[in-house]
Amino acid sequence: MQQETEQIDHWIEGCIKNDRRAQEALYKAYYRVMISLCLRYTSSNEDAVEVLNNGFFKVFKNIQQYDRKKGSLYSWIRKVVINSCLDFIKQKEKIELGEELEEGTEVAIPPGVVEKIEADELLSMIRKLPPATGVVFNLFAIEGFSHKEIAAMMGISEGTSKWHLSEGRRRLQSMIQLENIHEREI
Repeated sequence: MQQETEQIDHWIEGCIKNDRRAQEALYKAYYRVMISLCLRYTSSNEDAVEVLNNGFFKVFKNIQQYDRKKGSLYSWIRKVVINSCLDFIKQKEKIELGEELEEGTEVAIPPGVVEKIEADELLSMIRKLPPATGVVFNLFAIEGFSHKEIAAMMGISEGTSKWHLSEGRRRLQSMIQLENIHEREI
């Protein structure tokens, strides 16, 4: 733990000084987890890499703002990268805000079905969701943000966030059911 803290401190100090080696080491250390995050929010691998690189540019540019007392470096980088994903989506893709709900409806997916789906297949299905719906689904179901937090991040109401989550679940359920039908036919 002490050695890890010292390594992180070394990277931060180096990044503040614009040391390319420290930047590269930090980028490599967090690449896998952050590219996985970006892949969930974008529709192509190329877009994910673009968002990741934009996110790390912001990390390097603002690293002096990181405060260890407020959380881990991982959490801070994750927040910067998620915001980069949201910025990218707002710029590149027209987000239709959708309807508003007071209560999200629960969509039932039969037990055991999700376990049969490979992670790549599920990611592919999430990427097929409309942009705003996919973002809300990711932020709520995967990242663990509340509807209030999502509403603030995306500039929408909590009801609209709930609608997108419900719509995302409904669409994923349809895709999963179609996948099961295709598997049974084979």
